[in-house]
Amino acid sequence: MNTILVVEDEDILREVIIDYLNEDGYQVLEAADGEEALELFQSNSVDLVILDIVLPKIDGWSVCRRIRKSSNIPIIILTARSDEDDSLLGYELGADDYLIKPYSPRVLMAKVKRFLEKYSDAMDEMLISAGGIVINMGSRLVSVDGNKVNLTHTEFEILAYLMQNKGIVITREQLIAKIWGYDFYGDAKTVNSHIRNLRAKLGNKGSCIVTVIRSGYKFEEEQL
Repeated sequence: MNTILVVEDEDILREVIIDYLNEDGYQVLEAADGEEALELFQSNSVDLVILDIVLPKIDGWSVCRRIRKSSNIPIIILTARSDEDDSLLGYELGADDYLIKPYSPRVLMAKVKRFLEKYSDAMDEMLISAGGIVINMGSRLVSVDGNKVNLTHTEFEILAYLMQNKGIVITREQLIAKIWGYDFYGDAKTVNSHIRNLRAKLGNKGSCIVTVIRSGYKFEEEQL
């Protein structure tokens, strides 16, 4: 049974989310502020976080940033603002997806299910290796020249998809469909933001991810 941490300071909204999660068979931890959220995260095994941005004590941005220091579990952000800068900041901090209030609880549940299925997809101990980068699909660990690299859930999925299709141009539309699904509300800038963060984490191996102008991206081992 997957455990989901719901962080929402509005009691009614939090209760609605919890009811839907319970109905779908998930175990739920709930927090009404950022400080409580971090305490619960540190003391429990959590598989996914649903995170509101405007929170008492510690805001959602800070909670997201702290979780990402130690975990790559999926994080879905909830926000009342449709500001593009907000969504880009969320992705830069490591969020995997976001929903703008008001939203459909069933859409949220569909996102939860998709992320958890991808996160636990059974490819035990399958290794993908190229250009000094090694991905263990079972443990979801990534190393560059033998050194562990911490990637978010979405960054991991993008890197794995590109490496599995080494030398093939993958369009931004293909990445969106593969990583986020067809109900994704963002645009190409979201993909660009994740690629930029991924390259930075890969260091000098980031050049393996090649931008193909007006097309998309491809993984090229020769770009070292």
